[in-house]
Amino acid sequence: MRNNKVEIKVPTDIMKNWQEISDILSKIIEVPVALIMRFAEPVIEVFVSSNSEGNPYHPGDQEKLYGSGLYCETVIKTQDKLLVPDATADVNWKNNPDVKLNMISYLGFPILLPDGKPFGTLCVLDNKRNEYSENTEKLMLKFRSLIESHLAIIYMNQSLGDKNKRLTDYLMELQALRGMVPICSNCKSIRDTQGTWHPIEHYLIRHPEADFTHGICPKCREELY
Repeated sequence: MRNNKVEIKVPTDIMKNWQEISDILSKIIEVPVALIMRFAEPVIEVFVSSNSEGNPYHPGDQEKLYGSGLYCETVIKTQDKLLVPDATADVNWKNNPDVKLNMISYLGFPILLPDGKPFGTLCVLDNKRNEYSENTEKLMLKFRSLIESHLAIIYMNQSLGDKNKRLTDYLMELQALRGMVPICSNCKSIRDTQGTWHPIEHYLIRHPEADFTHGICPKCREELY
């Protein structure tokens, strides 16, 4: 995380849940592909891919998003659902890159971060024409909501963790500044909080944790100047 931008780091246990989501979607909808895609400008990557027969996508696969012609590009840009029953019969989609992998139908939904920015997409693809049922859409929306709730928790925890770290660093710095003790650069006497100067060995016995900042005690100032 840096400044106002939170870099989302998905914990292993949540990744396992997301893998189960993609596997369940693929099995219930009876499609070869269910994906959770992650947008990491300027690319989009396969973040989670269903363990299903005929799935040509692998976690870590990346494509440049803008201008790619990918289904997910439209979902990210519009932040809305995209349904393409048969790309080969649609002049707008027949040349998109996924058709080369024989993925001719697509249903996808945007996944948003708590600040409204795109995290990626939840999508399913098929190697045959597929209109996708209303129940399929409802199921995907339920899983999309679950993923976004996970992201909200991660986002909050990481934001608070970063703020707490900055606060801790500030308090430690403040404490260090307050703990600095004036020491005469000539005779090494120490000035206490009441302004009285003491021999260094006497002060260190009472305050072994002290740090020092140099100055000149009144006696040395008279002798030196």
